Amino acid sequence: MSLRSLFVDFNSYFASVEQQVDPALRGRPVGVAPVMAETTCCIAASVEAKTFGVRTGTLVREARKLCPHIAIVPAQPSLYVEYHHRLKDAIETCIPIDYVGSIDEVACELLGRERVRANAVAIARNIKAAVRGVGDWLRCSVGIAPNHFLSKTATDMQKPDGLVVLEESDLPHALHRLELSDLCGIGPNMEQRLHAGGIRTVAQLCALDADAMREIWGGIEGERFFDALHGQWQAHRESVRASLGHSHVLGPEWRTPTGARAVLKKLLVKAAMRLRHEGYVAQALTVRVRHLGADAWHGEVRFDATDDSREFLRQLAHALEQRDRHTLRLPLRGGKPVPLAVGVTLHRLQPRDASTGSLFVNETKSRAVSGVLDRINQRYGGNTLYFGSMQGALEAAPMRIPFSTIPNPQIERDVEHNELWLKRMREFKRLAEAAHLRG
Repeated sequence: MSLRSLFVDFNSYFASVEQQVDPALRGRPVGVAPVMAETTCCIAASVEAKTFGVRTGTLVREARKLCPHIAIVPAQPSLYVEYHHRLKDAIETCIPIDYVGSIDEVACELLGRERVRANAVAIARNIKAAVRGVGDWLRCSVGIAPNHFLSKTATDMQKPDGLVVLEESDLPHALHRLELSDLCGIGPNMEQRLHAGGIRTVAQLCALDADAMREIWGGIEGERFFDALHGQWQAHRESVRASLGHSHVLGPEWRTPTGARAVLKKLLVKAAMRLRHEGYVAQALTVRVRHLGADAWHGEVRFDATDDSREFLRQLAHALEQRDRHTLRLPLRGGKPVPLAVGVTLHRLQPRDASTGSLFVNETKSRAVSGVLDRINQRYGGNTLYFGSMQGALEAAPMRIPFSTIPNPQIERDVEHNELWLKRMREFKRLAEAAHLRG
């Protein structure tokens, strides 16, 4: 068993990028929030903020209590995507990237003499220098191990700016000081299952054999976890996309039935554009609405395979009719139910080329219209052309960065494009009204 994996994790990534582009934030505790509101949570915290106990998921108001002098800044997803690609290019001057785990982590496979410890460490140091070359306030932790699972685990064992090597002789005792939740793949539910099986420490977990892990995991994934934990090489498996969607917590101005519908339509049209870009069709749509003062609701509709935005919007209308009937029966806790968060998911996906489409509808014209809309919006900015029912929500639901997907800048340009356009239109209206009053 030799060293075969080198994993790179960018430290406090969103917050570090903010500190890189704004020198006034350097050395200060920084929290990054999706919107500037005390009731939202931090989606990132700088190294300095973490020393005060501020973490990802900490409410902004709680972050201010933990660290009164913290700087809360609004997220800039397009900036993080730009730096992600710059950092990827820098790393690939040192070693090819095997796969991208998320916007702040990449994995590389070591080959030949790269697997010699001294050579692997030299590559890691070159990567660190390359990252600092992109921005002198950017840092990364590097893990080197027999497989990607262990090298990713190693990046969390020394932060920030760490470099940890786990060789065969280090296993498994080097892992014993970790918590179960520190291991990738052990979330709250799996941790409960392990506890139910009498496993409460990593040392106890490492002592299990493959059959015991298979029983706890309930299948082959238990054996895979056993192999990963004990250093067996596992080639990266590309995940098969099963669904595609977007969700958004509504700002106060959108917490009406009309506002929620408009935001849902914008989310759905964006999802449809991504679906076509990735070459899929969908056969089902799930809609979710979380309420203040009432229980959450979700509904699903199924249909012939399609990638047409107009058909999706028709199906959304059917789903929302179900919700309207449902809300009449909700056990309210004071007044009418107020929509708080909404989400749409397209699922039962299949590659477009593998789909026969609808047996009853000729989709050629619809697909041509959708293609024209996509090309215009990609060239001139998202929502240059849009469905009229979305107009009220053009400023809502800007770009977000999910855990394992890097947003496509061509598809997501609607954030900067529309916000700038709307600001200019409001300013033009204000000046026109002022001129009218003067004249």
